Formats: sequence, structure tokens, C-alpha cells
Amino acid sequence: MSGTTDSETHDREDQDQDQKRDQDQGREQDRDTGRGQDRGTGQDQGEDQDQDQDHDLEVRRARWTAVGTGALLTVAGLAASALRSTGSATALIPVSYASGAAVCAVASVLGSRGRTRRALWLMIAGVMVMAVGDQFD
Repeated sequence: MSGTTDSETHDREDQDQDQKRDQDQGREQDRDTGRGQDRGTGQDQGEDQDQDQDHDLEVRRARWTAVGTGALLTVAGLAASALRSTGSATALIPVSYASGAAVCAVASVLGSRGRTRRALWLMIAGVMVMAVGDQFD
């Protein structure tokens, strides 16, 4: 026999659980405010800020790339549609170029809003639609 009663054992277990819960809440508060034990030195915080700035620069570059590429493909598709509509070809060819340009324009808008992955896929789809028009030519 251990010499402790059941109620004493339960009290000790409750105290242990309360302490553990308090520690977990303290860690969550530290994490929410950015004061973690592993973020102790100023050098670590400086490196985190550098990484955040690099990430922001990378995101900004991806957005501008998506916008620029989408706009370029839109202009190219509209120009090809205008050139093909003056010829004696069927109406399917200029419509194909124009619809591909419209898809690229939507991709450009999505890219400016940060949806660069969707913008990329839409640009690919728009170029494929323009390629169909080129095959009918």
C-alpha cells in the first residue's frame, strides 16, 4: 500500500493536469504573440524577417510575371484574331484566337489577385485554344 487515499491521488492528478494545461496555454500565448522560447535571440528574429522579405519578394515577382504574361498573350491573341478576320478564312479561326485571348485576360486578372497557379493553368488553356485556331488556318 502506498499510504495515500484515492481522493489524494485524484487531487494530485488534477493538479498535474491543471499545470500541464497552464503550460500549454502559455505556449499558445507565446506563439500567438511571437515570443517563443526558440525565438530568443535577435539574430533569429532578423533571419526570420529576412526570410519573410524574401518570400514577399518572390510572391510579388510571381504576381507580376503572371500579369505580364497574361497581358502579352491577350494582346497577341487579339492581334492574331484581327489579322485572321480580315482574310478569307472561316469565322472559327478568329473566334478561336479571340476566345484564347479572353482566357488569357482572365488569367492575368487572377494572377494580379495572387492566384498564380490558376493563372498559369488558364494561360496554358488559352494558348491551347489559340493553337487550335492556328491548326485550322
